[in-house]
Amino acid sequence: MNQSKAFLQSVDSVKDVPEEVLVRARQSLLDYLAVAAAGAKFQEDKLRRYLDFAQPEEGAFTAIGMGRRLALKEAVFLNGLNGHALDFDDGTNAGIIHLGSPIFSVLLPLAQRHDVSLRELLRAAVIGYEASYTMAVSIQPGHKAMGYHATATCGVLGATVAAAYMLGFTEEERFRAFATACVASTGTLKVLDDGSELKPYNVAKTALLALTALQLAKAGFREHPDPLGGDRGFFRIMTGKPEVELKRVLLGGTYAIQKSYTKPYASCRYTHPAVEAAIRLRERCGLTAADVERIDVRTYSLAVPKHDHTDIPGSYSAKMSIPYSTAAGLIYGKAGLQEFSEERVKDATVLGLTKKVHVSADEALSAAFPREQTAIVTITTTKGVVSERVDFPKGEPENPLTTAEFRDRYDGLMAYAGVDAQTRGRVFDLVLADGNPRELLALL
Repeated sequence: MNQSKAFLQSVDSVKDVPEEVLVRARQSLLDYLAVAAAGAKFQEDKLRRYLDFAQPEEGAFTAIGMGRRLALKEAVFLNGLNGHALDFDDGTNAGIIHLGSPIFSVLLPLAQRHDVSLRELLRAAVIGYEASYTMAVSIQPGHKAMGYHATATCGVLGATVAAAYMLGFTEEERFRAFATACVASTGTLKVLDDGSELKPYNVAKTALLALTALQLAKAGFREHPDPLGGDRGFFRIMTGKPEVELKRVLLGGTYAIQKSYTKPYASCRYTHPAVEAAIRLRERCGLTAADVERIDVRTYSLAVPKHDHTDIPGSYSAKMSIPYSTAAGLIYGKAGLQEFSEERVKDATVLGLTKKVHVSADEALSAAFPREQTAIVTITTTKGVVSERVDFPKGEPENPLTTAEFRDRYDGLMAYAGVDAQTRGRVFDLVLADGNPRELLALL
């Protein structure tokens, strides 16, 4: 059985995208644009040094949030880098993957080049989400356990498939591009360790590898007939197993893009149940850092390794830390961009409370994941013990942001990026009205 052809045939079956799914896709695009613009602001000093050294070629393609028009490959790369810089982009717990940032980083510059309509871009994005998600849930959690970052490894497959559809590739060209992407697929979770700031690089190079896979496919480089299967195929390399059972597309009867979360907190999704529980306890009990003697967080096992650290060398480390994120939620009553700024992560009060947080895996909660993404936060205070459980943190499909909450989040990110109210309102309206991508990107 040729699993590669079977996979692409199944993905092809979802190309007739219903209108209600496109509604979610518009929201996903707005989410990406705001996060990428804010990401560019967040790392503007590093980007300035990058540009000074690289001296990239000017071009016609938007580097979102940077006020620059660059060559195609440079725009794709930098959009990927900025789209994941804040770890604020969408994803799914089931696949342990961020979905939109690699896909939109490729689609938007290509839509600029080829003058693709927004509806066609969104339809392609939905297909790309389905490809990335289906591949990820087929190989997780063993893939993560081996040290792979699915946003990179599965993300390049989804981004390539999405762009191939958007650009009208033939069936043969789509397969060739997909096969090339399988060869390129790579990404290590070592980027999470010891304060590393390279996690966004995985998305940046993934977007760029998807673009080059498309270019090689159009050039006619011959592909392997089954890049997923065999002793040296994608599945064996990414799981260590001789065979992998491919999950069905439209798993559970919904599109992957409908399964994605939108983050209300600017940290790793694994931290969110605990953050939300801490915020609720603060509001309910009026707690302050001075009241706390100890905080115990019980959660599912996948969330604990590399996310239970209490030594916080900088913002990137703070975003990956359940203890820091929980402490921030309790102290500030929120966990947005400012709570993870370089200034805040040096604050003695929040760092002191971070040291009082103890994270452990719970067998029952682990068994319920990913159906539920639970954390139970128990706080021992000077006056007694209080506890709060969160099964579906805000932003999950089961507990979505309201329309007003989404707009507040969008406006906040755009304001952080320095985009004025009129411009960000125009961007928002253009996406909802299926405006031209070239006009849209000209504003950013």
